[in-house]
Amino acid sequence: MGIVRRRARRRVLVAGAAGAVAYHEGKKHAQADQGGYDSQQPDAASTDYAPAPPPDTGPDAGDLDQIQKLADLHKSGALTDEEFAVAKAKLLA
Repeated sequence: MGIVRRRARRRVLVAGAAGAVAYHEGKKHAQADQGGYDSQQPDAASTDYAPAPPPDTGPDAGDLDQIQKLADLHKSGALTDEEFAVAKAKLLA
């Protein structure tokens, strides 16, 4: 192998290694700009928030109307205390 060929091969190897280093440095900077692992800013996805409150599961207007009707029947004596309690519990469940 001649001296010219060896020098040409070395240039290709050195240029290839320099290109690889530049490529990886660019990736590091891109990650830092996007909030990657090397970033000094906290990641927005890792922020802890309080859990969402449970949905309101109380009685709606229809249930309240039914309970009022049951209460009227209970007052009139058509329902016993036990029957009223069971019917009301069934509506509220």
